[in-house]
Amino acid sequence: MKKSFDQASILKELETAKVRFVRMQFTDLFGKLKNLVIPVRSLESALKRGVLFDGSSIEGFVRIEESDMYLKADLSSFVILPEGVHQGASARFICDVVNASGEPFLGDPRQVLRKNLKRAADLGFEVFIGPEMEFYLMELDSHGLASTVSYDRGSYFDLGPADLGERARQNMVIALEDIGFNVEAAHHENAASQHEIDFTYTDALKAADQVMTFKYVVKASAAAMGLHASFMPKPVYGQAGNGMHCNISLAQNGKNVFYDPNADLHLSVLAKQFIAGLLHHAKAITAVTNPTVNSYKRLVPDFEAPCYIAWSAQNRSPLIRIPSARGENVRIELRSPDPSCNPYLAFAVILAAGLDGIEHGYNPANAVNENIFAMSEAKRRMLNIEALPMSIHEALQALEEDQVICDSLGEHLLPQFLRAKRLEWRDYNTKISQWELDRYLDY
Repeated sequence: MKKSFDQASILKELETAKVRFVRMQFTDLFGKLKNLVIPVRSLESALKRGVLFDGSSIEGFVRIEESDMYLKADLSSFVILPEGVHQGASARFICDVVNASGEPFLGDPRQVLRKNLKRAADLGFEVFIGPEMEFYLMELDSHGLASTVSYDRGSYFDLGPADLGERARQNMVIALEDIGFNVEAAHHENAASQHEIDFTYTDALKAADQVMTFKYVVKASAAAMGLHASFMPKPVYGQAGNGMHCNISLAQNGKNVFYDPNADLHLSVLAKQFIAGLLHHAKAITAVTNPTVNSYKRLVPDFEAPCYIAWSAQNRSPLIRIPSARGENVRIELRSPDPSCNPYLAFAVILAAGLDGIEHGYNPANAVNENIFAMSEAKRRMLNIEALPMSIHEALQALEEDQVICDSLGEHLLPQFLRAKRLEWRDYNTKISQWELDRYLDY
């Protein structure tokens, strides 16, 4: 579908498509998509003045004394939603959150990413990210609620009849392409009922917008088929978790500055400095790229998710991998993020870490081309290979001690994030799990 980005053509397109409702969408602190629905007759006014809402009702935004906030539509994000995502014709805009004064709200995750992208632009860089999104398709229980019952028993790259999710993926791809996604591939993943849909890399802000839209469309498409799509990092014990590997590159004047045809692996000095920055700040950024208690059930050995802070071009056990593509396609793949993260904040801290490596001229340790999972602890110590945090509690401690990453999140958002995640950890620690009952009830 061809998009039109000026107000007059948008209004005409809405009239032609007989759209009656418009969704004004934004993302909260924790990466949850929110929206206000307005009738299409109110859109012209909304585009001019913004849409008023109570910011104090959104956790982590503002206090009740300063609750008036506005949603300001980004015209470039306009799409008419395809059938199967919502009944009846409706459209959506992704919005920025602004204060009553009209100034950007510093607690808006989209604004946090913009701030870090400006830092990159001031250094002369454009930032491109391509996320790889994994999810599970589960059956609903007798009450119509999500369950952990697998929809199929397929495995990596399987096809029907073992892959019962093939039709669901096709419906998702059609819906995504109808709203402008450039889907590269879709396939069954390693675990039963686990799937992956990849789309082309783009500039970092649009990539974060696409992650939010992707999850929204995939969940809605699954629901239309009587299924539940879960982006939970580790929904099934003993099975692979859901990752959101991020492929990253920087450009200047349209050229990939990570590419050097004369260098080893075609990695430029800037690319290696960016890698070094990521490694240096890895523990702190993990609090944001892996923000839930459940995230750390995925970051364990034997399931291809990274546990150790290292890089390589030859295996998938380290935190950072250099894919085999060379030339202008040289990129860095950060393998730790999972789809429970807020993509705006995740991309912001990833960028802050990498740019710090460039600004301070960091050099990464030697690439580790052995399987780190198979190494002894003594050998890992000899090679100075540290582990990622083992819990959100450890990650939050690392975040609070890292001034560069704290600064990237900002004075408003950081304390709200730390407070909420500590409460989540405390709540988790008070709950009694089935594992504890099985192990200790008759101890």
